[in-house]
Amino acid sequence: MKLNQQTIEQLAELLENAELQAHDVVKITDAHPEMDWDDAYAIQNEILHRKLARGHRVVGLKCGLTSHAKMKQMGVDTPCFGFLVDYFTVADGGEISIKELIHPKVEPEIAFVLKKALKGPGCHVGAVLAATDFVMPGIEVIDSRYRDFKFDLKSVIADNCSSSRYVLGGMAVPVAGLDLRTLGVVMEKNGEAVAIGAGAAVLGHPAAAIAMLANHLGARGEEIPAGTMILSGGVTEAVAVNAGDHVNLRIQSLGSVSVHFK
Repeated sequence: MKLNQQTIEQLAELLENAELQAHDVVKITDAHPEMDWDDAYAIQNEILHRKLARGHRVVGLKCGLTSHAKMKQMGVDTPCFGFLVDYFTVADGGEISIKELIHPKVEPEIAFVLKKALKGPGCHVGAVLAATDFVMPGIEVIDSRYRDFKFDLKSVIADNCSSSRYVLGGMAVPVAGLDLRTLGVVMEKNGEAVAIGAGAAVLGHPAAAIAMLANHLGARGEEIPAGTMILSGGVTEAVAVNAGDHVNLRIQSLGSVSVHFK
């Protein structure tokens, strides 16, 4: 690590305040080009501690930048991982206030819910599928706190991978008999298809993203507990939304989920 604890806490406060007050900031590596990967996750962890201290609780984990489309869109080449807390949750068919966000975008996700704990190193797709209780369709609303949605990988990790809101819906479907790679994904905005893809867009298999998360945590002596919900990463590029937009996601064999922006 290159940053001292005081700097980590100051950057966590800066980024969390930007999220809570819905205003943008310049990416933090501009002022701290020396920061490394451990610094980035330490800042993210400090943001989590701030939320837990206020009584919020973790309700899931997320994998970010896991599709080649997303990596190309964001100019990065490595996935990242973050946390989801209770107030990020929006009911299927619910509403999200644009005023609470900076410049939101939506992306289609396959959400995993585990029945067994997963721990790396050495976690693989087969282990993830064996530990999965069911999968569901989900819409993640990402909202980078960085100006113009421009950042590098260390900055976005520190910013909890642009996490802000998510919606789950459709059906809870066991993975047995499903080929997650070939599931068709269609996301519509105001009745028009704006993103089309298949599960294989996420690292060749969505479960590969969960395995990478387990290995990432395992390197830190942590595991993914049984019962955890995990967003496996955007299947397509993210799509910007504004007040008045209605977004609907359909995933083959899993059903649909929707959300409205006001």
